[in-house]
Amino acid sequence: MGNLHDALADRILVLDGAMGTMIQQRNLTAADFGGPQFEGCNEHLVLTRPDVIRDIHRQYFAAGADIVETDTFGATPLVLAEYGLADKCREINIAAARLAREAGNGFVAGSMGPTTKAITVTGGVTFQQLVENFHAQAAALIEGGVDLLLVETCQDTRNVKAALIGIAQVGVKIPVIVSGTIEPMGTMLAGQTADAFVASLQHADLLAIGLNCATGPEFMTDHIRTIHEMATTAVSCYPNAGLPDEEGRYGETPTSLAASLERFVKNGWVNIVGGCCGTTPAHIKAIAEMVDGREPRRHRGQRRSYYSGIELVEASEDTRPLIVGERTNEVGSRAFKRLISEEKFEEASEIARAQVRNGAHIIDINLENTDRDELADIDRFYEKVIHKVKVPLMIDSTNPAAIERALTYCQGKSIINSINFEDGEEKFHKVLPLVKKYGAAIIIGSIDEDKQQAQAITRERKLAIALRAHRYCTEQWGIPEEDLIFDPLTFPCATGDANYIGSAVETVEAIRLIKEKLPRCKTILGISNVSFGLPPAAREVVNSVMLYHATKAGLDLAIVNAEKLERYASIPDVEKKLAENLLFNVGQASSLSTANDGQPGWLSHDYRQQTREERIAINQRAIAAINDHFRDATSRVKQKTSDLPLDERLARYIIEGTKDGLIADLDLKLKEAGPLEIINGPLMAGMNEVGRLFNNNELIVAEVLQSA
Repeated sequence: MGNLHDALADRILVLDGAMGTMIQQRNLTAADFGGPQFEGCNEHLVLTRPDVIRDIHRQYFAAGADIVETDTFGATPLVLAEYGLADKCREINIAAARLAREAGNGFVAGSMGPTTKAITVTGGVTFQQLVENFHAQAAALIEGGVDLLLVETCQDTRNVKAALIGIAQVGVKIPVIVSGTIEPMGTMLAGQTADAFVASLQHADLLAIGLNCATGPEFMTDHIRTIHEMATTAVSCYPNAGLPDEEGRYGETPTSLAASLERFVKNGWVNIVGGCCGTTPAHIKAIAEMVDGREPRRHRGQRRSYYSGIELVEASEDTRPLIVGERTNEVGSRAFKRLISEEKFEEASEIARAQVRNGAHIIDINLENTDRDELADIDRFYEKVIHKVKVPLMIDSTNPAAIERALTYCQGKSIINSINFEDGEEKFHKVLPLVKKYGAAIIIGSIDEDKQQAQAITRERKLAIALRAHRYCTEQWGIPEEDLIFDPLTFPCATGDANYIGSAVETVEAIRLIKEKLPRCKTILGISNVSFGLPPAAREVVNSVMLYHATKAGLDLAIVNAEKLERYASIPDVEKKLAENLLFNVGQASSLSTANDGQPGWLSHDYRQQTREERIAINQRAIAAINDHFRDATSRVKQKTSDLPLDERLARYIIEGTKDGLIADLDLKLKEAGPLEIINGPLMAGMNEVGRLFNNNELIVAEVLQSA
């Protein structure tokens, strides 16, 4: 039989076909199942008709299967309880493993189905109960002597994570394959896409990841291609024999199924192939003959900074900065805190939905409130929000127990916000095990044990803390550097606190340094803190200007109020200058235009060359100037779009990414021009301007997409 890993490296391995289909062909009676009360429980047959199950395994080995699956698809206590057999879990799984082992000289995979409870879809079970059920099954299969475990027909990635945790708790190192099921609608039953599914399980040390069941190979093509491109493991694929007809019959013949799978083999997409519902030894024989001598998939996906909810987002040069909505936060939003305190969880979850509608790629959730039970609020709020938004969730808490509770609600790869060195390595010891257990990215703040100034203000200290954290996380804990996100921290520039004068420059320059030294890691900022103490209209402008400069320096993620994000390109020049003077402590006589060498203007007006008295005086003048400008609402009057000529109005809607007034003006324009003329005229003029602004770094990707 040899070594499984060696065999997988050498050739394409063949998995067996359907167990249920073969059992149906035997026309078994209720007596064969052990009585009418057990009829339909295929797993019970390993005790009542072991000869039947052993013979099915033998037929698959004879057909050319390298791996056969145990007859244990529904052999968790949870599913067996539906037949009153929960207490037989260990006996059934051990017997099934031994039967498969007796049947031939190949590999035996312990089949672990999804149970009858997809926790996100049906409920009716807790995450911990799933962990316990999968643990009981895995322990018995391993005791019975299986070579690997196959967590298959996965419909809900929360169930998968529970299975992987249950398997890990057995304490025996064993290869694991995870196989998802993509429905004809293009997602798993609980909503995840193929790319989100792969990203959600990158933390797990899997032998292979792939797809089975639901459809025939034709409908799997795009999904298998995606998994092939992303997976850092081997890839498996064992489809049904097509889609069943009205009478439940499967249309793919052995020849046609093998021919369809051959495309995946020729493209180098798979390492393991086989069959699911409707397939027989004849199908497996045709597949085995087709893959004989063919080269297995050699490609391995590159590790990247993926985050996922139901859908995937990637932090990359093409997408930065990803916008993290900040309003589902009890510390920062009075409206959200009030709704949670009043236990209006449905209404509170709508705040998350509104943030996504306004461009947020990720939602930050903070439910810390000393007057309430954080874990209980997590249960009630997350149960609502995971059905409202598809984006990844950022779990914002200082309580490791609360972080873990929140992770049990997340199908995808979430982000934990955050840990730091304030108490040395203590917080790392408590939270990093959760990163590895559930799969998550981790934010690390620029804070250490320094008794004088724990929060790092200078660029040098921010970089030093990031380098220390990088070494510790990657070398001591084996955390991939793509999962590390560094927060160099923002401080308020308009409170008059002398300690924070110039801190915006230090933060922007720290981003630049971190990105230079740790290019595979990501950076994040909570932008809004920088404008604390200013009038609301001024805050929007200062936040946008800070975001603009941080993004040019390399910022990857920005925590902001997605509903009140002023476009940098829309800010009048006088207001940009007021904001930049405040942020970078530039005197009124100086100019922040880009220097001749293309560097930001503040580099040639370094606040660090100012005396303490000069710094304070310049800061006070900047605070006064921006307050004076924004104190009176009439001081910030933009030209109304409605005052512009019609064509300019249409272009402006595109430039500003708004639909307010657009439909009415399109109706007006249609009275004088045709649709193509409008598209190629004012609308295209608007997009051309959007392109120009983007090339000048005055718009971010999210804003360009909103315009489009």
